[in-house]
Amino acid sequence: MRNYILSIIVCMPFVFSNAQDLQKIEKMLEFVKVEGGTFMMGDNSITYFGQKEAAEHEVEISTFYIQATELTQELWEFTMGSNPSEDKSRMDNPVTNVSWNDCQEFIKKLNLITGNKYRLPTEAEWEYAARGGKLSKGYKFAGSDNLDEIAWYSENSNKKIHPVAKKKPNELGLYDMSGNVWEWCQDWYRGYIVEFMTNPKGPDNGETKIIRGGSWNFVPAICRLARRHYGEPSQKGNRGGFRLLSPGE
Repeated sequence: MRNYILSIIVCMPFVFSNAQDLQKIEKMLEFVKVEGGTFMMGDNSITYFGQKEAAEHEVEISTFYIQATELTQELWEFTMGSNPSEDKSRMDNPVTNVSWNDCQEFIKKLNLITGNKYRLPTEAEWEYAARGGKLSKGYKFAGSDNLDEIAWYSENSNKKIHPVAKKKPNELGLYDMSGNVWEWCQDWYRGYIVEFMTNPKGPDNGETKIIRGGSWNFVPAICRLARRHYGEPSQKGNRGGFRLLSPGE
């Protein structure tokens, strides 16, 4: 099964009158189709949060599209007019120093420009895509059991972020789902409910938001696909970014 790429931009003349601007955004937004299916979310072998937090449970996910890479500084700056990242050495680095709240403001503006309905992935959508969806080979990291092949992390990053898509992708063609920068998800954090669920979206409210994937300065155990982390919606730093999701057909 081949990867399906979605790059659909709807022109809205009252926002962007220059077609070249819209074409530039389109070029920076590559999406991969993730066919819906079921998977076992979590990992019973993880005990650092306790069994209840990591307990495996079956989840059904509908089809969606997810950005092939972490969102770059180039796209953020083009859309927002500024670059909040600490390391601005390359515009194809992931944008960092963005809180969950900042991501919502960016998405709101991008959706106004494009006419699309982009959002952050839910935690379940993120993990399903990171595991490779229907093409999953059961790796513990996103695309391999050898973290060096697919991720920038504490032992190979030289203590800095790296440009997107320089390591091998996972089974779906998604880059840097393990390592490089943490990725915000849409959900409020809570312990897992160990029962079959369809398109879970987390609780209606809470104190912290889900962050996934590990980053350039974390050890392999933290970059595992099932590893959960969280932060306050206003929290930001040089290890955190995000990628966009586009709803399915």
